[in-house]
Amino acid sequence: MALMPLTSCAMKLEQLKNITDTFSNTGKMPVFFIGHGSPMNAIEDNSYTRSWHAMGKSVTEKPNAILVVSAHWLTQGSYVSTNPAPETIYDFGGFPGELYKQTYPAPGSPEYAKEVMKLIPEAKEDKEWGLDHGSWSVLKHLYPEAKIPVFQVSIDYYRPMQYHFDLAKRLKSLREKGVLIIGSGNVVHNLQMFFSRKDTTPFDWTIEFDNWVKDRIVNHDFQSLVDYEKHGSSTKLAVPTVDHYVPMIYTLGLADKNEEIKFTNEETLGSISMRAFRVG
Repeated sequence: MALMPLTSCAMKLEQLKNITDTFSNTGKMPVFFIGHGSPMNAIEDNSYTRSWHAMGKSVTEKPNAILVVSAHWLTQGSYVSTNPAPETIYDFGGFPGELYKQTYPAPGSPEYAKEVMKLIPEAKEDKEWGLDHGSWSVLKHLYPEAKIPVFQVSIDYYRPMQYHFDLAKRLKSLREKGVLIIGSGNVVHNLQMFFSRKDTTPFDWTIEFDNWVKDRIVNHDFQSLVDYEKHGSSTKLAVPTVDHYVPMIYTLGLADKNEEIKFTNEETLGSISMRAFRVG
């Protein structure tokens, strides 16, 4: 068997060192939850997008990588994207042509993705998934340069809420390794009811459920949010499907006991809550 040339060996050792260096402990990264709303927010200048930009600026230490749990990657089983060059996914229809011209050409992070797979052994590798609009529409405002590596973890749609909360806890060590974790969804998300109203005046039940969620977060009563179905009559209207609610549960599962949580947006539109917050 031929021996590897010394120069080639040295290069591989240097590459390994560079990868290892990125895994070194850093100051603890915050965790974000962002109510992303319409894909049009990717190209609009409004109160939401300005608050997202400010959230990005609030992170004083540049992340080594960004992990997104998005409402728009739903699977059976948990998956981790190891795509080194994730494409921009246009997972919507009927919007202006300008939106489909947008790209977010950030590199992927196979190294950190495989670290996640060590923390979640049951997760499977996905080499093809790109960045859905739950990721890139907010990242364009958080980090418009698209230089920081980004990867995603899917939502196993067939698992109970407690599973997602417990899974998030297993990812806590990533915060010490320079990974900024973002949950992207909406606390209240009922599109059918949204389009039933001619204006964006919030429904009473939108406000009630959103305020209840805020109160539970302020009191660090995350278990009540995991068991949200027990809350009351507004629940089925506010969370008709779990896809947009689950990312918030991941964000809360990553919080340490009594860790500071700051709300960065608290607006509601019809049957949509645009609430966003920062943990840490």
